[in-house]
This record gives sequence, C-alpha cells and structure tokens, in this order.
Amino acid sequence: MVCLGSIGFSISRSCVDLCRRGFAATIQITPLTGKPEAVGPKGHFVLLMLRYRGLSNGFRDSLLEIWRETCRNEGFHDAFKKIVQLASVHLPLSQIAVRKLDKDRKLTTIAAWDHTAADDSPPLATLPSHLDSSRSFDAHRWKLVTDWSLEGELLHGDSSLLASLIPDQFVGDVFAIPLLSGKNSLGVLVAVSKSQSKFQTEDLAKAVTLSEPLSAALLYHQRAHELLQLREKFETDRRSMQLRTGKSDAKESIVGSDAGLRLVMERVELVSKSDVPVLILGETGTGKEVVARAIHVRSKRAEGPFIRVNCGAIPSELIDSQLFGHEQGSFTGASEQHQGWFERADGGTLFLDEIGELPLAAQVRMLRVLQDHQIERIGGKQPIHVDVRIVAATHRDLSKMVKGREFREDLWYRINVFPILLPQLRCRSEDIPDLVSHFIEKASQRFGLPKVEASSSDLGLLINYPWPGNIRELAAVIDRAVILGDGKTLEVGKAMGLNQPSTYEPPISDEPTYYEVIPEGNFAAPSDGNRQGAQDILSLDDAMKQHIERAVAMTHGKIEGRQGAAERLGINPHTLRARMRKLGIDWSRFRAGEAQ
Repeated sequence: MVCLGSIGFSISRSCVDLCRRGFAATIQITPLTGKPEAVGPKGHFVLLMLRYRGLSNGFRDSLLEIWRETCRNEGFHDAFKKIVQLASVHLPLSQIAVRKLDKDRKLTTIAAWDHTAADDSPPLATLPSHLDSSRSFDAHRWKLVTDWSLEGELLHGDSSLLASLIPDQFVGDVFAIPLLSGKNSLGVLVAVSKSQSKFQTEDLAKAVTLSEPLSAALLYHQRAHELLQLREKFETDRRSMQLRTGKSDAKESIVGSDAGLRLVMERVELVSKSDVPVLILGETGTGKEVVARAIHVRSKRAEGPFIRVNCGAIPSELIDSQLFGHEQGSFTGASEQHQGWFERADGGTLFLDEIGELPLAAQVRMLRVLQDHQIERIGGKQPIHVDVRIVAATHRDLSKMVKGREFREDLWYRINVFPILLPQLRCRSEDIPDLVSHFIEKASQRFGLPKVEASSSDLGLLINYPWPGNIRELAAVIDRAVILGDGKTLEVGKAMGLNQPSTYEPPISDEPTYYEVIPEGNFAAPSDGNRQGAQDILSLDDAMKQHIERAVAMTHGKIEGRQGAAERLGINPHTLRARMRKLGIDWSRFRAGEAQ
C-alpha cells in the first residue's frame, strides 16, 4: 500500500502501476482510519491525478474541460456534443454513439456523431437519421450483453459480442465500453476509428477515461427524465382527481365570497392569521369543508397537510387508534406501528368534521391533546409532541348537547374559541346563479358533455326552491339536469321532479320500499278524506283486542287444543291467556253464548 502524504488515503501499488502505464483503473480509495467515509474533494483530486498519469498533458487538460462541461450542461446531448468535440482532437474517431439497454431486450442509439457524413463541425445534438437504429436480442444473447455491461470490460478486436453491440453503419476498427453507475448499467459507448487507422493502446486508455464523464452525464439525464415523468404523472393524477371530485385548486375564489358569504369570508381572513381553534356551524350541505380548506390555505400552514376526519364514520372501538395511532403488538391485529390522524397532520390542519358524534371517552383524550399538544399512541410509553391546528365542524346544537351532558363542557369551550356560522342556501339566494354556473361547468367536465347555460326560467325554479339539503342538494340537482339534458339542454324541471306525470306504481308489499330515488312526478298533499281516515285508525292494543275477540268467538271460547283460538292465532295458549288478561278480554262470555 502507498500512503499519499497528508491526505490520508491508501491505494494498492498495482493500481498505481496501471496508471503509470497510461491505463485507467478502478481505484478504491479508503481512509487510513478504516472507517467507510465519502471521498472528499482532495480524494477525488488524487484519484483523477493517478488515473490520468501517463496521459499527455494536452489530453489531461481536455479531460478536465470535459468534466467541467459535464457538470455545467443540464442536457445529455449538450454534454455529448462537447465531449466528442474535445475527444476528436486526441482520438482518431470517425463515428461514435451512445446506446441504451432497454427493458424489452433492445439496444437503442440515443446519441451519435458521424464524421464521415459531415464536415469537421461539432457533432449534432440530435441523432443523425442514418444512425437512428435499434437492435433486438434473443434471451441468450441479451444475457451475454447484460453480463458484459456489468463487468465493465472494454471490447476491442474481432468478437461476435462486439459485433452485436455496434450499429450496422459502423465499419472499421471498433471498440465498446459499458457506461456504469456503481453496479448499474446505463448504456454502451461504441466508436469507430478513421479509415486506414486503428486504435492504439494509448487511444483505448483515453477512451476508458472518456466513459466516466459520459456515464455521469447519462446518469444525470436519466434521473432528470425520471423526475420529469414523476412530475407529469403527479400533475395528471391531480387533475384527474380534481375532475372526478369536481374540485379545482383549493386557492381559487369561493363562489359567493363577495355576496352571500361575504361576512363568513371576512371572518375566515381574520382567523386564518392565527392558530386558534375554529368551530364551523351550519346545516348539512352548507359547505363546511370548503370553508375549513379556505382557512388552511390562507394560513401559515398552507404548505403543510390538510387532514379531514369524519368523526361520525369511525367505529367507537377504533377511534383511539385512528386519532392517536398505536404501537406494534399493542392489541390483537396491530401487526405494525400506525400513525394516527394527529401525527399525520403535524405542521398542518386537522379538520374534525361532525365532532358532535365523538363518544365522551374520546372527548376526554381530545381535550388533553388540545391542552398539552401531545399525544400517546396505544401501547406507547412516550408522549409525542404534535403541532396541529384544529378546525372542527358540526350540524348539531353543541350547546344543547352540553346541557344534556352529551358533549363535554370543557371541550366545548376549547373548540369554540372562534365560531363561524354558515348561512343556509335559502338565505343566500343571490348566490344561486353563480353556484348553478359553477356546478354546470363541473358536471359538464365530469360527464364529458358540452356546457349548457341555465335559462332564466330554470334560475327562477332554482331560486324559489327552499333547498333543505343546501348546496349539496343543488349540486345533485344540477348533475341530474346535465345528464337528462345530454349536453343539449338543461332539464332543471325534470331534475327537480316538476310537471312530470308519475307512471310508476310501487309493488304491493308489507315491507318498506325506497323506489322513489329520483322524483319524477308531483306528490299531492293528503286529502281531507285521508286525514279523516288517519284520525279513525285504532291504537295497536285496540286492534289486537278486536282480533283476539274474533278468534275466540269463532272457537266459542275454546282457547287450547285442536281448532282452539291459540292454534288459530299461532301463539302459545299461556301467552294468549296472559295477553287477554292484559287487554281485559273475558272469554267466559263467549262460552256462555255457546251454551245458549
């Protein structure tokens, strides 16, 4: 081993001897401390000096310039162009190409230069058409190619493997060098010498040193391409999700923010500057989640996560695990560690929708989190600090629930720091035209139909409707109207079930049915006769008493035995007697009637 002065690296003598003779060798630089450390700038300098020792000063200067260009250029073709331009001064190159090993057993040329088809100008950044070729391999030959590409050996001279690596247009003395990144194969560098000349040993040593900057440029190119593909996939998935859900960018303006929701949005702007808990109150379908997202994107936590939790949809036995997480083995089925919603929302906003549905036991643990900003996983021993902003929402009257001891008073005071009350849609009818236009556009995009504007008569119907389901109901009606109109009209009347004769007759059954999913006709109010009939309906006990008396009269007071009242009614005789005593039925009078 040779110690390199004060730098503190050791290199085998065999590697040094190879470098002195002009050959590039793979040199493993190891710190003398014996610890696996990354090679710093000094180490890289020593490596390069030993690797390039024995080469001419002019080529070493060009090689350093090639490395600078490799680090400077962002595109592979730009780096390839500069590398070949500098290398052609020192090597008798006629043609040179970089070929990539594809997954479908193909060797594809991605960059090439042909001096025989052009003048002495720099190589083309784009691939010459006559060199734009690929070659397919069978399984056996492909294994030979991939094994060779991982070994890192230079191929030169007569070889069937070498012949399969070069394009058909390459004629002359040829060499091939695999381009590697660690133990991964990136591609192959192939080159042809000028006519009437062959590559010498010194030329091959220079070519090996050229493979390293080319490998670095190709690796950078592949990683940049992968990142670009991932970004495009992410954007595509994001747009697809927005299209499916009918939601666009969270930062876009909220419909009605300048009209019916003006006061609400003023409160949103005020509270978004702080981290105090917010309680959003309003009927179902008034847009509580939209307002919660508006608070998040306008806050300093906008870059953090926004996690929505429907408290009413979590089974009571899983609430602790879902909210606070659990450790592996903490209970049956806990096969791995699980982060709860509070941990996932760390640094962002946790939206607790329908917080009034939380059981009292979970409310106690929720209160501790709000007070101490710490959670403890199920089975955990150490508290975990969380930085979470709480936005809660409910359609229930929490103050009434507090009085009825259904909701903890101390938690109520914690989350009710800054309440925001959302108005019903019937109280902001001035926003309906803009909401209709918004939902028509979303529905048209989702269903792939042309956008059709609502007429004045359509808007009149929509404005005069009370909307008990608020904005959610309006969105459903517009979806229905767009589908029924098929991109030609907007069938608002049909979607609302107006002026359409009802032709469907429900099946006769004792079981309840839900056949009117989409109303298609008018539903008249009960007539006076129906109301009078409703008043004449007997109570259940009276109806049962009359039914039992008829059965006992038919059997002439016989309760037990064959053809008795109990058998006719299908119940136990003792049960029938108990029921008759409760209802005040005297069966003796039916027997007396028989005796007469």
